[in-house]
Amino acid sequence: MSGRMLDVQGLHAYYGKSHILQGVDVHVDEGEIVTLLGRNGVGRSTMAKTILGMVKAAGSVRFRDEEILGRRTFEIAQLGIGYVPENRDVFPTLTVRQNLLLGEKRSRRQGKPRWTLADMYGMFPRLKERENTAAGVLSGGEQQMLTLCRTLMGDPDLILIDEPTEGLAPKLVALVAEYLQALKERGVSVLLIEQKLAIALDISQRVYVMGHGSIVFEGTPAELKSNAQVRKEWLEV
Repeated sequence: MSGRMLDVQGLHAYYGKSHILQGVDVHVDEGEIVTLLGRNGVGRSTMAKTILGMVKAAGSVRFRDEEILGRRTFEIAQLGIGYVPENRDVFPTLTVRQNLLLGEKRSRRQGKPRWTLADMYGMFPRLKERENTAAGVLSGGEQQMLTLCRTLMGDPDLILIDEPTEGLAPKLVALVAEYLQALKERGVSVLLIEQKLAIALDISQRVYVMGHGSIVFEGTPAELKSNAQVRKEWLEV
């Protein structure tokens, strides 16, 4: 049985006096892709930011059985958690290559790093073509690929990815799904925040549905597929 990578229990988070997360329990095991579904505004992005130490919170967030709630964001990242925000934070005046190299850090493993520039260009050949182009002039889809790859260059064991397919053409959505499978094959655990049900059902081992700051469903993709009531009440627009 694989070990527990991330264990979130009784998580409450606040923006000022607004109580956003209301006792959230979520876990991700080693080598697992878990998707967190829900409509906009229910607290999914807040949960990712809370795990990364960016939001005032109470409860427990354990990474590899070590409590990380209350730690600073850079310390949490150094433990091996990567984060791909939904707003595609590229460094606009730097080239694609420079953005990728900025993400690189010395591996915590001995020997060969898990990810190289060649891996990134192999996964997304378009980035190789645009290697010397300033990131600020890339299309939205290209910026999304770049942000995903820059995070990977930091060699995380767990990656939190917020709405990676937002605004992407169907062909690119399929490419992102392939990318996520590639992460899993190399032993990276994934917590995916997504609105597109099809992607979640295709690539996840488990799915959570969030509504009004708490988890309203946990199960396999097949269980969600067969639960029309949950989909209608919490997911369908």
